Amino acid sequence: MAPNADTSILRNRIATKVNAPTDFVDSDDIATRSALRSIKGLNGNEIAIDGVIYDLTDFVHPGGEVIKFFGGNDVTVQYKMIHPYHTGKHLEKMRAVGKVVDFVPEYEFDTPFEREIKSEVFKIVRRGREFGTSGYFFRAFSYIAFFFFMQYTFTTSTTFFNYDNWYESGVCIAIAFGVAQAFIGLNVQHDANHGAASKRPWINDLLGFGTDLIGSCKWNWMAQHWTHHAYTNHSEKDPDSFSSEPMFAFNDYPIGHPKRKWWHRFQGAYFLFMLGMYWLSTVFNPQFMDLRQRGAQYVGIQMENDFIVKRRKYAIAMRASYIFLNIYRPFANNGLSWATFGIIMLMGIAESLTLSVLFSLSHNFVHADRDPMESFKKTGEPICWFKSQVETSSTYGGAISGYLTGGLNFQIEHHLFPRMSSAWYPYIAPKVREVCEKHGVKYAYYPWIWQNLFSTFTYMHRAGTGANWELKPLSGRA
Repeated sequence: MAPNADTSILRNRIATKVNAPTDFVDSDDIATRSALRSIKGLNGNEIAIDGVIYDLTDFVHPGGEVIKFFGGNDVTVQYKMIHPYHTGKHLEKMRAVGKVVDFVPEYEFDTPFEREIKSEVFKIVRRGREFGTSGYFFRAFSYIAFFFFMQYTFTTSTTFFNYDNWYESGVCIAIAFGVAQAFIGLNVQHDANHGAASKRPWINDLLGFGTDLIGSCKWNWMAQHWTHHAYTNHSEKDPDSFSSEPMFAFNDYPIGHPKRKWWHRFQGAYFLFMLGMYWLSTVFNPQFMDLRQRGAQYVGIQMENDFIVKRRKYAIAMRASYIFLNIYRPFANNGLSWATFGIIMLMGIAESLTLSVLFSLSHNFVHADRDPMESFKKTGEPICWFKSQVETSSTYGGAISGYLTGGLNFQIEHHLFPRMSSAWYPYIAPKVREVCEKHGVKYAYYPWIWQNLFSTFTYMHRAGTGANWELKPLSGRA
């Protein structure tokens, strides 16, 4: 609700549950001044959805305790993107305790496009079947087995510089282990931390710790990634859109914008090298100590609730274990030298490029909608969230690419249905494309990954040079 909304509207009665689910007490005393707060005034055990504050203290969430991760925040978009089947009836299960006075919806839901695409997709994937298939779990556990084999090999190897057998050399082991870690990031933890691997919360929680096995942090990843999903390509709220700044810029800022730097003109040539440093910047990023993911925090996500605070010690312990196994032990086994350091870095670069290049393709390509909020800024009218997810994303390849990338080649389908297992994306993609065409929604599809990659390099060059903003007259002199 807008800050200047009529106070008579704000004093609408809030129904509070008592004794039985069907018993409500309507009282103006509940909607007193103490019940009217700003979003920043939410307590750690409260969330806000569509301007209404809900208390999570006694709420038993079917999806597990992950809901408490978002305590203290407005989660309107996150709630609707993760619960595509839900209606207003489902919110009645939580206890409403107030209203926020500064809720301004940027996105519109329940649009004709959304209703049709959900209706058609749910004919293919019935409710309750949207989780991981037997094929998904076979692939996931195959990647897990490969990871632990390479983890043991990398940690215990004393043959980094023995080239008698190429498969025992540090170069070979480092590249294989780096790719093995990337496969965990793509194929295991990603589905799990979206709550999409299984309907059983404990399975998602367990597989979700794959994030920590590969040098990152489950809870920081969720803070950034779920915020990215909610506000894809939103230049002010999508952490992925500005997390690389000022080194290079994914956002195509206007010429003269303060965030545009002179060296961005060359980013088309060097951004791939910078992506190779992703592992290094992640492993030694101190944010794992306080679990305040700076990108999400920058856009207003609060991360001081009890759920997060209690997990800080576990995040620290897991990161210490990773550093011990993958940095200390290789030095201890092969000597403290620049050569050993180079092998460790090669492992990190292999992981980084496998992960970050695939992620960078998803929303940074020629003709991607890099400013989905443009019409909202001009008119103040909310935009269709489902439409924005399609036009800010791309899909490439088919089922085989999906088996290798955890379905992340189907970025459009993934962003439309983030809590659906990636195993289903090849099946729903044709119908999604058909509905998009019917509604005039731009669907970016590349038959081959190299085409998407070329488009990404072209976009990064143009964004860096400002080519998209330069005046190009048809004739005559500029």
